Amino acid sequence: MSDYLKTERAKEWRTALRASLKNKDRVAIPRVQMPERDPMVRRHNHDEVNLGLTPELAVGEARRCLDCANPTCISGCPVEINIPKFIKNIERGAFLEAAKTLKASNALPAVCGRVCPQERQCESQCFYTLKLNKEPVAIGHLERFAADYERESGQVSIPETAPANNIRVAVVGSGPAGLSFAGDMVKLGYDVTVFEALHELGGVLRYGIPEFRLPSEIVDVEIDSLRAMGVKFITNCIVGKTISQEDLVDEGFKGIFVGSGAGLPNFMNIPGENLVGVMSCNEYLTRVNLMQAADPDSDTPVYKGRQVAVIGGGNTAMDAVRTAKRLGAEKAAIVYRRTEQEMPARVEEVKHAKEEGIEFFTLHNPLRYEGDERGRVQRAELQRMRLGEPDSSGRRRPIPIEGDTVWLEVDEVIVSVGVSPNPLIPQSFTGLEITRWGTIVVNEDTMQTADEMIFAGGDIVRGGATVILAMGDGRRAAKAMHRYLQGEG
Repeated sequence: MSDYLKTERAKEWRTALRASLKNKDRVAIPRVQMPERDPMVRRHNHDEVNLGLTPELAVGEARRCLDCANPTCISGCPVEINIPKFIKNIERGAFLEAAKTLKASNALPAVCGRVCPQERQCESQCFYTLKLNKEPVAIGHLERFAADYERESGQVSIPETAPANNIRVAVVGSGPAGLSFAGDMVKLGYDVTVFEALHELGGVLRYGIPEFRLPSEIVDVEIDSLRAMGVKFITNCIVGKTISQEDLVDEGFKGIFVGSGAGLPNFMNIPGENLVGVMSCNEYLTRVNLMQAADPDSDTPVYKGRQVAVIGGGNTAMDAVRTAKRLGAEKAAIVYRRTEQEMPARVEEVKHAKEEGIEFFTLHNPLRYEGDERGRVQRAELQRMRLGEPDSSGRRRPIPIEGDTVWLEVDEVIVSVGVSPNPLIPQSFTGLEITRWGTIVVNEDTMQTADEMIFAGGDIVRGGATVILAMGDGRRAAKAMHRYLQGEG
């Protein structure tokens, strides 16, 4: 961090900040830039790429906030953080108070400060963006700063909880939806137990996001805070197998929240997908992130490809291709059927991938894979594409250019073209209404299912969602379940 503060970019930011404050012109203050590790160094290790803001950088950025009379940034936040209040606390140097403000509505502030796509949510609703055509306040950077400052200070605050009401509530899955729901329910005095199928807690936060983007210790601290509030956690317990819906009812649980996620990978069903070396992104990241597959002595090793292609353009695809580079890939490439402008991945993730030497084959789509005599994938035939009219997603539809294909040499292919909901709960629970895509039908306002005691949120409802949208589902379900359990509707 000290090296960053000596760079020309940091010096220019300081100069502009001093000039702006002298004129008392907050609008003229330039947006802070997140300090990062050097790309040529970081692509060889798993250390976190973003270094976080110093107090000096954080206070300077907080001073940009205009304290709007109608703070639309709050309405852009799925968990409704009081954004102006926590930012003004940072501006005053009251960093611990800022962290407390975040925790009032966000069970995972240090996580969200790292992986939430603020540019599409709260920051997109910032006055700077909506009215002034300027870069928004760096809300995500400031959220991370406040949460990290509190943790590093050793003065981690535990939100207050209401007196125990002795009403038991079960949570299926310890991903972002389940953790957010559990945090709100325990605050209301409920006896909350979270059931996790895996041996580690955190769901997709643990198995789906690499250390260089979200260190496991950050997830651990957030979960420890929930545990200190009174949330109970049971691992290695598969609801629907180890314990049934009837068992939960018999054990006295009066409400159940299902946040079991979308762990079933999708494939393209093209020739060669059964070759050795072709795997889902879900399996690849789970083995590396959760099962230490990068360690040669691991019980679940993963093949370290030298020429790796990742199919897809989302954040998960970026995570996989950057992981492959860190595991020693000489060439690691993204193959995506649209242009970079249509990529669902965060701009920051694409930027980091390019800096680390990742190749991008945009407007390309795999047609088939061919293998060697041992059955290992050897090359991929890619169809060149062009963009047509917008489809139902609002993005322009990719159209094949007939007869225009190229071959790409590969020894590992990671498929990241989406996931489907975990089918276990829909198949093993009765009384639920299920869509043809395998998602659970809920009332969108309350997240309540056809079985009035069961609520659901996150990927099991949406089919695919960001961390913060899943957390918003959890909060909405907690409010509604509280009303239901108190007989208020």
